[in-house]
Amino acid sequence: MPLAEHLRELRNRLAKAVVGILVVTIVAAFFYKDIVEFFTDPVLSSVGCEQSFTELSKEGGDEVCARIVLNGLITPFTLALKVSLMAGLVLASPVWLYQLWAFIAPGLHKHERKYSMAFVGIGVPLFLGGAFFAYVTLPTMASVLIEFSPSDTDNLLPLDELIDLIVRMVLIFGLSFELPLVLSMLNLTGAVTGKRMLSWWRAMILGITLFSAIITPSTDPLTMMALAAPIWILYFAACGFSLINDKRRARVAAEGPGDDEASDLDLTPEDIGDVEQVSAARALPEQATGEGERRLNGYDDVT
Repeated sequence: MPLAEHLRELRNRLAKAVVGILVVTIVAAFFYKDIVEFFTDPVLSSVGCEQSFTELSKEGGDEVCARIVLNGLITPFTLALKVSLMAGLVLASPVWLYQLWAFIAPGLHKHERKYSMAFVGIGVPLFLGGAFFAYVTLPTMASVLIEFSPSDTDNLLPLDELIDLIVRMVLIFGLSFELPLVLSMLNLTGAVTGKRMLSWWRAMILGITLFSAIITPSTDPLTMMALAAPIWILYFAACGFSLINDKRRARVAAEGPGDDEASDLDLTPEDIGDVEQVSAARALPEQATGEGERRLNGYDDVT
């Protein structure tokens, strides 16, 4: 298509994606309190205050707990918009991802479409698995962090900061689980072999462990291992897939191209000698007709 047609199609695709996000955002705005409770309830169940600070002080206990607070009069409204928009982007992802795919797919080859569909089909479950691990480990992380607070104190948790922390942890865990998929795609494109990938195992284990220790806010080994152990397993799974794919590629190369595949051309230059002699040898002899006409290579002077 001409450039103007591409731009017009891009505009239409973007408009449909924005409309889908707005519709889901408006619907999510009616349930934003439920969405907030879904993310904060696990944290409060592990560190929340079941009694008031005054009651705890009278009992003389040294318990440490946390309370969720909102600062400012406009904060609840801005938080509702933020949470609703976040839910709209996530829940409407099938709509805008389809629009993006519909715009890009006509320009891709058949094998490129196959790889991209496999990337999306495997990448989404991996991301959701990482997000689930983040959601499960958040209560443990919160209970460890709250222990650093002095005794007989209430730890006030601004709700907007808590939501930002939860979203950041979900994104970090989800994207971390995409590492084996990236390595597998590099192997499929021939950029790295499975044997070479497996030779990195010491550095990869150390790097994944350090990354998990730095990226998790808590200092407990349980939360760190909850992030590092699944990535270790997925890394070795990617190495196993790459080794199997390398064996398959070597077997196909040894068998040669199939009946419906083009053979490789031999482009090695040859010594052809004198060009004039080769041309003369390849030319057909002159042909003479019974009428005395001379024909060169089957053609007369006119043709």
